[in-house]
Amino acid sequence: MQPNKAKALMLAKRMLPEFICDAVNLEGINYTLPEIQTLLEGITVGGHKISEQQVALNQVNAWRHLFHLIETKQFSVTIEQVCALHSIAAKEDALEWGRFRAGGVTIAGTNYLPPAAEKLPDLFAQMTEEAAQLDDVYDQAIHYFLTMARCQFFYDVNKRMGRFVMNGFLLRCGYPAINLPAKRQLEFNQLMLAFYDSGEQKQMNAFLRSCLDERIIQIMKE
Repeated sequence: MQPNKAKALMLAKRMLPEFICDAVNLEGINYTLPEIQTLLEGITVGGHKISEQQVALNQVNAWRHLFHLIETKQFSVTIEQVCALHSIAAKEDALEWGRFRAGGVTIAGTNYLPPAAEKLPDLFAQMTEEAAQLDDVYDQAIHYFLTMARCQFFYDVNKRMGRFVMNGFLLRCGYPAINLPAKRQLEFNQLMLAFYDSGEQKQMNAFLRSCLDERIIQIMKE
C-alpha cells in the first residue's frame, strides 16, 4: 500500500460517522449510526442525556480539528498540540481538559498503576523518541496509542486521545486510519488489561492492525 494523504483523508471523512459511533458506544453511550449522522448535520437527537450528547459532539469537533491540522500541515505529536486536542475531545467530560493530570489515577481491572504526574512530560518525550526509532508507520502510530493509554497523561479520555494521535499520525503520513469497532469491545478490553500489566505491545499491535477495514485498504491500493 502506497501512502496517499489526499485519499486517506477523503476515506477518513467518509468513515467519520462510523468512527464517532463506535467511539461513543465503546464509552457505553448507545448512539446509532443514523443518530450520529444527524448530529454531524448539526441537528440534536432526542432521547439522550446532555452529557452523552457532549461526548458525541466532542468526538465530532475533535475529528474536525484533526482534519484541519492535517490539511494545513500543522499536525505534530507535541505536548502543546495534544493538550489542545484534549481540550476539545474531553470538554466537560473529564475532571480537567487541555492539560496533563496533576495527580494520580488508577485503571479499573488491573493492579498496574500509571506513572506519577511529575514524570509525564519526560515520558511524553520518551514516547516520541521511541516512536521515531521504529521503521514501520503503523508500529509508530500504534506505539503512540498504547503509550498514551498506559501512561494516562490525562485524568480521563486517554484511550480516545491515543486513538486521535494514532490516526492523526497515520493520516499525516498518508495511510488510512484505524477504527475500533464497538462489536470487538470485549476482545479489546481483555487485550488492553493484559497490556496494562505487561507493557508488551505485540498482541495489541496485531489486534489494532486487524481492525483496519479491508475495503479501505483495497481502495488505497487502486
